[in-house]
Amino acid sequence: MRDWWRAAVGRLRQAWVPVVEAALAATVAWLIAARLIGHPDPFFAPSAALIVLGESRGQRVRQTIELVLGVAGGVLVADLVVHALGPGTATMLLVLLLTLGVTVAAGASSTLVIQTTVSALYLVVVAAPKGEFTPFRFVDALIGGAVALAASQLVVARDPLAPLVAEARRTYADLADLLDRVNAALDRCDVEAAQAALDRAREVDGCVERLRSAVRACAETLRLRVRRRRHLGQLEQVEATARQLDYAVRNIRVLARNAVTLTRLHTAAPPELGAAIHSLTEAVRAAGAALATDLTGQVADRHAGRADEAALQAVRIGARLLESGPPLPVVMIVGQIRATAIDLLRGVGEDGTAVLDRVDEALGLPTPAS
Repeated sequence: MRDWWRAAVGRLRQAWVPVVEAALAATVAWLIAARLIGHPDPFFAPSAALIVLGESRGQRVRQTIELVLGVAGGVLVADLVVHALGPGTATMLLVLLLTLGVTVAAGASSTLVIQTTVSALYLVVVAAPKGEFTPFRFVDALIGGAVALAASQLVVARDPLAPLVAEARRTYADLADLLDRVNAALDRCDVEAAQAALDRAREVDGCVERLRSAVRACAETLRLRVRRRRHLGQLEQVEATARQLDYAVRNIRVLARNAVTLTRLHTAAPPELGAAIHSLTEAVRAAGAALATDLTGQVADRHAGRADEAALQAVRIGARLLESGPPLPVVMIVGQIRATAIDLLRGVGEDGTAVLDRVDEALGLPTPAS
């Protein structure tokens, strides 16, 4: 119970700003619709504010505006259908089909699809329009979306790099968690756990794309602020890091695939293999800390040095493991540890050729210098 409480307090400490931001935005949207404009029952003003604010974090301004119009348009279509057909089972089916179809076709996230559909369902079941049609709900949704857009830009104006820092931390944390899962599956020789880790590895591609989207959104924000343009050079470095991270994700996916093969052989993984993957995991976490620290304007040398040390240590352990003539899947995993170490070190800004020489030297391979 104590551990749960500490974890809950830690999560709240990290997320209290978005919580307060969402509560204030929803309240302001309701006040504008209800008190300033005088709409009756302005449910969709705070609802739209919460939906847009939750989905727009780290997105570009254009995408956020499209999101606002999409939410408001969905409410308008549902309102028109209910007004034309009246409440009933057939109306509910048609509204749900239209809402789900449009949001899925538009490529909306599963969260947005569910939220928009629930809002449309509310129109059919709870608040069906009566009498002459008046687009109160459509206007309310626009108000809520506009307030959310303004709130997100105010937060970004205060610290435009914050969404990018959060996404960088999340991306590297996802990769480290994936390696932990692979290592745990190998330690227990658990085929199902290894397969689950491989399935997770196939989903991690999205984390790199989210990081790239955050870079694009941050660049757009900074270009609108003259005093912040000096940070654009940092974004170029993050873009280069994202490219290397994409390679690392692919290597880790291959590593996970070979972990599945090894567990299917019912062969216990050598303890050295677990130690190598553990060191690689520490390198991933340190590389993520280095990127986030650099973006906040602090000196990241300590974290970058730790990433360098842990990555090379993982390769050295793998080199010693190869001397014992392990099964082919182990050899393949060591190879992916080497490739991932190279990508991580290049991602923290080290020279590409020098990284190759240092990693191959750690692995015991001949280098040009030797």
